Amino acid sequence: MPSERKAFALRLDPALHDAIARLAGAELRSVNAEIEFLLREALRARGIRIEPKPRNVSDDEGGE
Repeated sequence: MPSERKAFALRLDPALHDAIARLAGAELRSVNAEIEFLLREALRARGIRIEPKPRNVSDDEGGE
């Protein structure tokens, strides 16, 4: 997975958060990773492909 992440605030119903936290614990993931996993799973179920972002070679060399 890419190391670059888009950060944003997400407001969840506390009961939903608790359910996701329980599922994350059972799957040995963080809540954040579980939410991302569930979103990817939902998109895949709807036939939406996520194209990986192309890597820029200069990014690997310190951005020169």
